[in-house]
Amino acid sequence: MSAIHQLCAGFSKGDAISHEALTLRGVFRSWGFGADIFSEPRWIFPALRHEARDVALLNEACRPDDVALLHLSIGSPVNLVFRDLACRKVILYHNVTPPESFAWVQPGTARQLSLGREQMRALAGSAELNLADSRFNAVELEAAGYRDVRVFPLLLDAARLAEPADPEVVRQFRDGKTNVLFVGRCAPNKKYEDLLAAFAHFQKFEVPDSRLILVGSWAGTERYYRLLQPVVRNLGLRDVVFLGTVPQGTLQASYAAADLFLCLSEHEGFCIPLLEAMAHDVPVLAYAAAAVPETMEDAGVLVTRKDYPELAGLMKRLCQDRALRGAVRAGQRERVRRYLARDLAGDLRRAMAPLLAGKGSA
Repeated sequence: MSAIHQLCAGFSKGDAISHEALTLRGVFRSWGFGADIFSEPRWIFPALRHEARDVALLNEACRPDDVALLHLSIGSPVNLVFRDLACRKVILYHNVTPPESFAWVQPGTARQLSLGREQMRALAGSAELNLADSRFNAVELEAAGYRDVRVFPLLLDAARLAEPADPEVVRQFRDGKTNVLFVGRCAPNKKYEDLLAAFAHFQKFEVPDSRLILVGSWAGTERYYRLLQPVVRNLGLRDVVFLGTVPQGTLQASYAAADLFLCLSEHEGFCIPLLEAMAHDVPVLAYAAAAVPETMEDAGVLVTRKDYPELAGLMKRLCQDRALRGAVRAGQRERVRRYLARDLAGDLRRAMAPLLAGKGSA
């Protein structure tokens, strides 16, 4: 049986790329192919070691008629393993965060990101099929010399979003406070400090009885997380909750309890939590940077500058103005409906058809 194997620089809980790799593995197996995920062992989350294999084993496991799909997102030895494989190849580009975002707080990560951009350019021409999960990302590949780049958006797993919310967490957060939520890795490009500054104006001048819920891992960005703690204290904020990585039930509960989803990130290759919030009927207010406008399309509310008093006033309206909330939610529901109506697995099968001719069972 032929196989479609995936390579990831890392494999962890709560990570969008890792989740998509799991989702795609199920898709590939449903097509009748063998399918495994390979990564560096040191970057595989311990509880997920049964889901991913050591990338050092891939050369032996991979046959010439197999397909290897690289999730390209950072500098990694995995990218070099992919380059040297003797099989059919696909690149799925999730974007490499600009290293300057991390240089001031995580120099090691900045070096890996710089390497990632070098490796991205070096891999041009190495794959038969080049995919990017947004037009924003595709433009970067094209500028680096990639040809015939196709857009393949991140998969929104409707079944996972239908899982039950943790009732205890829902009760904890539904205590009468107005809840502002952000979901995304605790990393400098996500601009947690801007979230805190905007929330400070919201809590002090607009809605005092409010809470900021932040869901996202700080593994690997511990210094940035530690630097945020005095910001919370200096701004005099109350009820700022850093949840870190959470089980799916807690994530569901966070969406269920949220009155507003606020995203002030300055670099996103796609940003799947925007659609997750929409799917949970939470009004979305986001800064129009990178791929964010593309992901939101004409739904939610986009801002083009970070004027914190203005943001706070808009946040209040989105939380309390019933007519505005209703209109925003209606637009978001339509955006999610269009997104879920797309046969993304079918689109991928058609894009990969030249590499899969005569293989698999579907």
